[in-house]
Amino acid sequence: MTKTAIITGGGTGIGLATSRHLLADGWHVIAGGIDNEDDLPEGIEFIKTDVTSEIDLAALVGRADRVDALINCAGIIRQMREWEVDQFRAVMDVNLTASLAASNAARDKLIAAQGVIVNLASMWSWFGSARSPAYAASKGGIVALTRSLAVALGPKGVRANAIAPGWVNTRMGAGAKNDPAREPAITARIPLGRWAEPEEIAEVIGFLVSPAARYINGALIPIDGGYSIA
Repeated sequence: MTKTAIITGGGTGIGLATSRHLLADGWHVIAGGIDNEDDLPEGIEFIKTDVTSEIDLAALVGRADRVDALINCAGIIRQMREWEVDQFRAVMDVNLTASLAASNAARDKLIAAQGVIVNLASMWSWFGSARSPAYAASKGGIVALTRSLAVALGPKGVRANAIAPGWVNTRMGAGAKNDPAREPAITARIPLGRWAEPEEIAEVIGFLVSPAARYINGALIPIDGGYSIA
């Protein structure tokens, strides 16, 4: 029996790396999002999806006969503009509220398949951000939401966990990576001495949706090379 994963934000960055990883592992992958890279592998079903639209999310979930994994990777960051209330709301809607909405949309199919939810938190779940208050707030919220999902859905056989990536070589991280004033200080603080590749994050997600993680529920796993403890 082929397992099916729905991945929001599955056309770029960590979401795309996860789509590729699960596809290579034999999963049927349905990716939803606004953006996608031009080189999507054959076999990934990409559906244009506005994750702030419950109608779009229902249509995305409706493409699957079963949902063994829901992986919420869709996210935006708007830096200093996030101090403006309308921009703060926009970031929260995509990064946090959409994860709840997607979980609600997939709930019945996840229960039927005894599936798993993986949400994308961040190192900013712990730290304050002078540049991106909404991004940090949304990622802190993801941790609490994940724990609530784990408590609510665990008795129904559905696990929910979150990962907290650090600095990753993605489009979202390119601004800091290419900033000669910021990048050296960031890299110097990482005990492993380098930024993560998206594939390294995807491998942990792959573990969390596998039978090897069948007793992990409500967890938050840092994937930051030690940045948060340095």
